[in-house]
Amino acid sequence: MPKKIVVLTGAGISAESGLKTFRDSDGLWEGHDVSEVATPGAWQKDRAFVLEFYNQRRKQAMEVCPNAGHLSLAELQEHFDVSIITQNIDDLHEKAGSKQVMHLHGEISKVRSTVDPNLIYELEDWELKEGDRCEKGSQLRPHIVWFGEAVPMMDAAIIEAQSADIFIVAGTSLVVYPAASLLDFVPAEAPKFVVDPSIPTIAMQNNFYLYEEAATTGLPKIKAHLLEEYA
Repeated sequence: MPKKIVVLTGAGISAESGLKTFRDSDGLWEGHDVSEVATPGAWQKDRAFVLEFYNQRRKQAMEVCPNAGHLSLAELQEHFDVSIITQNIDDLHEKAGSKQVMHLHGEISKVRSTVDPNLIYELEDWELKEGDRCEKGSQLRPHIVWFGEAVPMMDAAIIEAQSADIFIVAGTSLVVYPAASLLDFVPAEAPKFVVDPSIPTIAMQNNFYLYEEAATTGLPKIKAHLLEEYA
């Protein structure tokens, strides 16, 4: 039976494909503060503005391509059971060919009902408009976990982390909770690979392999190491 690799990815891996992140040096996303575009309060205050903001993010996400980091993770599926837990809302892992992807913070390509969170729809194009409604008659909203909202997939992600034979962290500084806490649930004996230009202090423990570089260069190296060591 192939070893189980569980991967936690963050904004850094998407940024290398050209997508802006909230963690840019100015702390803004396309010039906007988090509270203006990614909170329930922002939705209540100016729904049209929030819809347009995510329309532009969706349009941009459709135009970018997976990078060497995404592709390396997809290629590992040939030899391992690979499960990806991502904090990212784009579909670059899926575009790269990864089959098991769990989106902790939602998906930009999907929309959902504002009265029933279980009513989730795939958006055919990049634009969600005011007046677009679910089958129960309520306005549709981006299928995104906003700041201040619960993370419904967290329990499932913990179960995945607990099942890891090997754990990889890529493109995240491990400062965004609750996702960063997943490392606490990984079995102690499982080797842990961390690749990020800024290695977090949390990783300075035994059984860690640290790659202080971008995911596009670090993940191909990790892939080569795993194939040599375990495949």
